[in-house]
Amino acid sequence: MDAPKPQAVTLTIDEREVTVPKGTTILRAAESIGIEIPRYCYHPGLSSPAQCRICLVEVVGAPKLAASCVTEAMEGQQVRTQSEPALEMRRGVLEFYLANHPLDCPICDQSGECKLQDYVHAEGREHGRSREPKRVFGRDDFGGDVLFYGDRCVMCTRCVRFMNEMAQDPRLAVVERGNRSIIDTFFDEGVEGSPYSGNIVDICPVGALVSKDFLHKARAWDLEHTPSVCPNCSQGCNIEIHTRDNLVQRLKPRDNPEVNQYWMCDYGRARYEWLNRGDRIEAPLIRTGERDARAAASWEEAIRAAAAELGGAEGPVRAVASAFVSNEALVALATLVEALGGGEIVFRSPRTVGEIPLPGFEKLARREDLAPNREGAEALGMKRVGTNDATGGLESLAAHAGKLVVLGDELEDAGPEFGAEAAAYLYLGSYPTEGAGRAKVVLPITTFAEEEGSFTNHARIVQRYEPALQAPGMARPAATVLEALRAALGTPAGALAGRRGS
Repeated sequence: MDAPKPQAVTLTIDEREVTVPKGTTILRAAESIGIEIPRYCYHPGLSSPAQCRICLVEVVGAPKLAASCVTEAMEGQQVRTQSEPALEMRRGVLEFYLANHPLDCPICDQSGECKLQDYVHAEGREHGRSREPKRVFGRDDFGGDVLFYGDRCVMCTRCVRFMNEMAQDPRLAVVERGNRSIIDTFFDEGVEGSPYSGNIVDICPVGALVSKDFLHKARAWDLEHTPSVCPNCSQGCNIEIHTRDNLVQRLKPRDNPEVNQYWMCDYGRARYEWLNRGDRIEAPLIRTGERDARAAASWEEAIRAAAAELGGAEGPVRAVASAFVSNEALVALATLVEALGGGEIVFRSPRTVGEIPLPGFEKLARREDLAPNREGAEALGMKRVGTNDATGGLESLAAHAGKLVVLGDELEDAGPEFGAEAAAYLYLGSYPTEGAGRAKVVLPITTFAEEEGSFTNHARIVQRYEPALQAPGMARPAATVLEALRAALGTPAGALAGRRGS
C-alpha cells in the first residue's frame, strides 16, 4: 500500500505561484522560490519568537501585516512582500533599530556581512530623524572567544535561544526592560567552557557578538570562502575555510542537516593555525650522503629515484599512513603497497576519552577520534597502532629491513635513526622531521586545505572538500605523487584503484 502523500497548499507570493507542504511558513515558502524576506530573530535551527518585526508582509484580506516567520502558508493565499504597507512598516522598524545603533561600520568586524547594514541599504530611510542622544552600553567580555558590543544589539535573542535550546546550557539572558534591555551573562564566567558557544557569534546578525580570535584581523569582503570538512575530529562537520593572503583566518560551519545542521564545536573551530605553518617541505629531496646531506630535485628526478629505490630493494614492504590524509591518498598508498607485493599498513591518530554532543542536535558531537579519516583508513584494512596521543606503535617498523613507505605521519617521536635498517625508505610529508633523516627520497605533499579530496566520517559518510590555499613550492597532492610513483614502477593499478574517491 502506497504511503499517503503529504498535504500541500498552493499560494501566490509576489505574483509567483508556489506549492509547499502544509505547515510551511510564508517565510520558508518564499525562500523556496528565491524570495528573501528580511529577518533577525528567525533562524531555521531555533524557535521563532516573532519579536523583531522585520519580516512583516502583506496577506491580502488580512486585517494587518503578518509576521512571515510564524504565519503558515494557506491554500489560495496571496502574499505581497514588496507592497507599500509592508515596505513602510519595515522602514519604520529599521529606523527604530538605528535610533540607538552606533554608526561604527568602518571598525565593526561584522561590516560586509551585517544584516542591519544590508537591510538599511536595501529598504531603510536615507536619513535618520532621531535627535536624541544614543543609548550607550559599551563592550562586555562574555568569556571564551566571545565579546559583546551592547550598543549594536538588536535584541533578536538568537544567542539566548541557542544557549537554551541547542547547547541547553542557559548562560545568557535578557535583563532590564524597554530600551534598556540587554543581553547579559549569569555570574562572572559567562560562556567560558561551554563547548559550542562560538556558534552565537555565527548567528548574531549585526556584530553585537564577535570573535576575539578574529577581532580586527580581516574585513569580510577580503575573505575567500571555500567549502570544506573540519579536520579536527571524525564528526566531519561541513565548514567554510575563510582565507586571505593564502592564510586561513577562521573556520565557519556550513549547513548540512545530516551531519552538523548549522553548527560546529569550539574545539574544531579553534584549531586551524597548523594550516598556516611556514616550515614546509617545498621541493623533492634526494639523499646524497650517508646522513642528512640532501639535494633538491625536480619531480621527474625524484620519482625516478624513488622508483629505483623501491624497485631495486629486496624484502617485504611495510607502510605508515595517516588519518589526516584523504581517501584518495590512502587508496593510492594501498595500491602502491599491493603493487610492491603487499604488506602491512598501519596508522596513528590522536584520540580522547568521551564525546561532547550538542544536546539540541545529538547527531553532532566532538568525537573521541581527533582525526578526520580513521574510518577511511580502516575501510582499506589499515590498522591503528600507538597510544591516544598518536605516539609509539612503530617500533617494529623502525628496524624494518625491507621496503618502508611513510605517508603523512610526522614521526615526531621516531628519532633520526627511524628506517636506518630499511633496504629502501621513502617519506612523503608536509613538514620537515627528524624521522625522515634516513629516507633516500623525501617527497613534499599538500595538506587537505591545499588539495581536492574526501574524508570518511564516523558514520561512514564520504564528504568532499576543495582546495582553499595555494600549495607551497613544489608540493603536490599525495594521491597524485603515489600514482606517478606506481606508474614509474611499471606496475598495474590493481583492484584498489577503482575505490579511489568512492
